[in-house]
Amino acid sequence: MLSLKTLTLTQFRNYIQKQFEFDTRIVGIVGANGTGKTNILDAIYYLSFTKSYFNRPDAQNVHHAFQGMRVDGQFDFTGNTTQVTCILRETGKKEFYFDEQLYPKLSQHIGKIPTVMIAPDDVQIITGTSEERRKMMDSLLSQIDTNYLRLLIQYNKVLQQRNSLLKWSAEQGTIDETLLDTLDQQLVEYGTPIFELRTKLLNEWLPIVLRLYVSIAGNADAIQIQYQSSLQNNQFKDLLHQALPKDKAMQRTTVGIHKDDLIITIQEQSFKQEASQGQRKSLLFAIRLAEWELLKKVKGFSPILLMDDIFEKLDEQRMAHLLGWVATSTDGPVFITDTHKARVADLLGRYVENFQLIEL
Repeated sequence: MLSLKTLTLTQFRNYIQKQFEFDTRIVGIVGANGTGKTNILDAIYYLSFTKSYFNRPDAQNVHHAFQGMRVDGQFDFTGNTTQVTCILRETGKKEFYFDEQLYPKLSQHIGKIPTVMIAPDDVQIITGTSEERRKMMDSLLSQIDTNYLRLLIQYNKVLQQRNSLLKWSAEQGTIDETLLDTLDQQLVEYGTPIFELRTKLLNEWLPIVLRLYVSIAGNADAIQIQYQSSLQNNQFKDLLHQALPKDKAMQRTTVGIHKDDLIITIQEQSFKQEASQGQRKSLLFAIRLAEWELLKKVKGFSPILLMDDIFEKLDEQRMAHLLGWVATSTDGPVFITDTHKARVADLLGRYVENFQLIEL
């Protein structure tokens, strides 16, 4: 069992110094736009992923007119109190501590405090580029499998080196074949197991997404989600060899797991073009809650669930289904933000026996 007892923010976003205490499993955080609701969720996300959910550079999360910041969280792991601390020094150096022990590498913390966040910008998973969907897969797999994150870091390093070599070669009019062969071997070494882990994940995860979509939307809407990778029908080594003339012309690596995607359709048509706003919201929630379910299964305890402004533009039926799921299926920490105190109090009161309301 995992719970968050206190959150202390020092020079983080709009907070100079503030401590929050959480005494129930489900917490509603209410206030007008700009009061710092989302910043609280992002601070919790920091303590899980060592970075902001919103891809901001660390320096942009420091309160203006200050240098450096600190985020502290006191967690309870099945009765044992654990302190997690993120410090950004005035020099720009970031340090991360677990029970006052400094991590040599930030990546070593990923997966210790499993967390899933649902935010309005998440619709980019559905409507945005393939990069958004790969980020989603990578985020989930990095929390599940520490080896996956190591492979991904190494793959991206080699990919950068290969792209630099292709660019340099185009300028020089010649290529170092020995170096290219070495980089190709390394791409295959790291990329192939990434593909295999993604395939395994999606075989387990996608059926959960579709099941939860039906639960939230009320029907299946003939939605299909398929994993697309060039490695599905070819050996990575052969793909790199075949694509080399194109890679030289484009001065970058055009094949590999960095091109993978999820193809989403509704009634055999493009989901992003045909789906209604309600269907998009339902699928978004289903994707995130399926992450939560899978993490719980793997970890053996409930992850933290962060839900930012989820009630905006959500119809009554979907809202009821969503909160019904939160009330009956979760037994871990849930943090929900909204601009309307009465709405949150009313909705949570209908589905949850005990909840805390923090007004900013």
